[in-house]
Amino acid sequence: CVRSVGPPPELVRQREAKWINIISQWDRILMKKSSKDCTSTPSLNDRVIVPSVSVCQSLDSQPALQSWVDVIERDLDRQFPFHEMFLSRDGHGYRGLFRVLKAYTQYQPEEGYCQAQGPVAAVLLMNMPAEEAFWCLVQISEQYLPGYYSPLLEGVLFDAAMLTWVLKRTCPAAHKHLQRHSVEPLMFATDWLMCLFTRHLPFNTLLRVWDLFFCYGVRVLYQVAVVLVRLVLGRSEQRQECQGQMETLERLRGVKDHVQQEDDAFIAEVRTKNVTVLRTSSSQATCHFSLQEAEQEQSYPQRHVLSYTEKVSQGNAI
Repeated sequence: CVRSVGPPPELVRQREAKWINIISQWDRILMKKSSKDCTSTPSLNDRVIVPSVSVCQSLDSQPALQSWVDVIERDLDRQFPFHEMFLSRDGHGYRGLFRVLKAYTQYQPEEGYCQAQGPVAAVLLMNMPAEEAFWCLVQISEQYLPGYYSPLLEGVLFDAAMLTWVLKRTCPAAHKHLQRHSVEPLMFATDWLMCLFTRHLPFNTLLRVWDLFFCYGVRVLYQVAVVLVRLVLGRSEQRQECQGQMETLERLRGVKDHVQQEDDAFIAEVRTKNVTVLRTSSSQATCHFSLQEAEQEQSYPQRHVLSYTEKVSQGNAI
C-alpha cells in the first residue's frame, strides 16, 4: 500500500495547535478574512464540520435508486486503489465511500451522483468519519462549487471558460501556446476543478491546497490552475517541447510529476496570485485582477459557457 511521507512530528504539532486556536475562534477569524493560512492535520480536520449526523444515518438506512448504486459500485475501484483504506472491498474505506456517495444521491436526487465526487469523497474519508465526510461533500457541492456536479455541469463549464480569460492575463505566453494548438481549459482543467486536484497533486500538497480552498473559496482553484499551467508551460523551452495539441495536453495532464510533496514554494506561489472571484450564482461570476480589466470582457466567459452547456445537453461535451 502507499503511505505519504508527511511532515516532521514537530511541524504537525505546531499545525494542530494553530488549527485548535482557529476552530475555537472560527466566526471571528472568517469575519477578519485573515490573510494567513494554517495547514490542518488529519487528526483535526473533522472538528471543522459539526453538523447533525441524523440525516445521513437516515439516508443510509433507506434503499437507493439501483441505477445510481450500480454506477457508484463500478467507480469504487478507481478511487485511490493503492491507498490502505481502499485496498479491499470489504474494508471500512470502501464501505464508507459507498455510504457517503449513496447518501448524497438520496439527499440530492435531482442531481444524483457525479463521478468527480468519488475522489473528493475519498479524500474526505481519509480525514474524517463517513457522516462528517457526507456533510462536507454537501457543503462543497452546494456552497463552494454550486453547479459543478449538476447534470449540465454549468458551474464548472463557466469556471473553465473563465480560466481562459484568467490565463490570458496572468500567463500570456502559455495562453498563446494553448491557443496556437487549439487547447482549451475544458480539455484539461475540468478534471482539475471538479476533482479539486485530487488526481493532480501529491497528497500532502493537496491537503494544503484544500486548506486554502475551504478558507478562501473557489478563487483558490483559479490560483492553483494558474500556477500549474505556469509550472509546465511557463518557460520557452517547455513550450517548444510541446509541438502539438496532444503533447501539450499530455504535459498538462501529467502535471503531478512537477509538484513535490510538502511543496512550500508551490503553496507560496498559489497564495501570491491576485485572483478574486465573486460568485452570485452557479452561472455568474466576476473576477478581479490587478490589471483591472474585468469590465472590458465580462461577456467572454458567458459566451463560452453557453456554447459548452449546449454541447453537454447534446451529449457532445469533451
